[in-house]
Amino acid sequence: FICFTFLVLISPALCLAETANWSRFRGPNGTGISESKNIPLKFSNTENILWKLPLADVGNSAPVIWGNHLFLHSSLPDGSKRFLQCIDSESGKLLWKKSFNAGVAKTHIKNSLASCTPATDGERVYNIIWDGKNIALYAHDFKGEEVWKKDLGAFNSQHGPGHSPIVQGNKVIFNNDQDGTAQLLAFDSKTGKTLWDIPRKAFRACYSTPLFNTLENGKLELLVATSAGITSYDADKGLENWNYTWSFSKMPLRTVASPVVTSGVVVACSGDGAGDRHLIAVKLGGTGDVTPTNLLWENRKSFPYVPCMISKQEYIFSVTDKGMAMCNLAISGKELWSERLDSPVTASPLMIDNNIFAIGENGDVYIFQAEGSFKMISKNSLGEPVFSTPAVANDKLYIRGKDHLFCIGKPVK
Repeated sequence: FICFTFLVLISPALCLAETANWSRFRGPNGTGISESKNIPLKFSNTENILWKLPLADVGNSAPVIWGNHLFLHSSLPDGSKRFLQCIDSESGKLLWKKSFNAGVAKTHIKNSLASCTPATDGERVYNIIWDGKNIALYAHDFKGEEVWKKDLGAFNSQHGPGHSPIVQGNKVIFNNDQDGTAQLLAFDSKTGKTLWDIPRKAFRACYSTPLFNTLENGKLELLVATSAGITSYDADKGLENWNYTWSFSKMPLRTVASPVVTSGVVVACSGDGAGDRHLIAVKLGGTGDVTPTNLLWENRKSFPYVPCMISKQEYIFSVTDKGMAMCNLAISGKELWSERLDSPVTASPLMIDNNIFAIGENGDVYIFQAEGSFKMISKNSLGEPVFSTPAVANDKLYIRGKDHLFCIGKPVK
């Protein structure tokens, strides 16, 4: 699935190497934020396109980039093969393509057989492959050679998988949340050795990707949000710091979008296909069960289900599945503005140089300022459907459309 995050305190060591790269789903620490100042605000399927690669395969996974290596996960349309391919990010030339035997299987109508976004640490690329029944975590080097593989067993969900691994230090972390079973896993990035296998309470399969937050003492906490609630773990040892239990009046909703952290608050959304929504904003910190004390505000109707949110200082920016763009205060939930776009949205928006880039399912890219008042800057059409979250690296914007992978940037004069 396609999936919020700007940290007031981010470990410099955590994100230093990521400033020029886009190493995981939604980039540095999953924030969806790029400081690039050279992405054009006007483009089309021909204007300011540095290259455009036709895609014969299908998938909703997002691109990840390290240096001139762009990694993309895909599937044959008939489902008989999955692929991990490496593309030269400067030219669009295919460098290598690994094939995995697979089969067709049921997914949500907006999901795909290849929706899990890879992650990389600059030495290896890590990717979840679903063969239609089972999932496995693979590690490949930058030449496409398999380094290790971990079989993770059957995956159970009517929607199919869409989970993305993340990397921190020498660990590859994967939140394996399914219907009826859930575990937080960590593996040694060099060998694949299991470092953690932490059982979690399971309800419905959830797809949110964890993120890190730097505590006042300099330690990292890992924040995981699912139908069970929001849990903080020691990022080094995997020990639980605190937990907030999500309370539902009816059936537990599904968490697809990733949580966002800002101003001492972690915000998480849940929802379902029927249109039910529930957002919770929880004060960071504490020990043990913080359910009775840490809820700051909640909302049961306005926020996204699939698209992830973005935060900037006191603001939270979001675009709902139906295409409503909004800005709210993180500490109280007060709405500052809302504006309807012309298309439903599945891809998660990005913030690039203080502007929000939101992509409609119709391929229109809406660019508006990331401020407490709304100002539309431009609207650009790629001419084909887009369900995949974009990526930014080396002053270029990469968008995976239904038929092409676009590299958008200012031509070198």
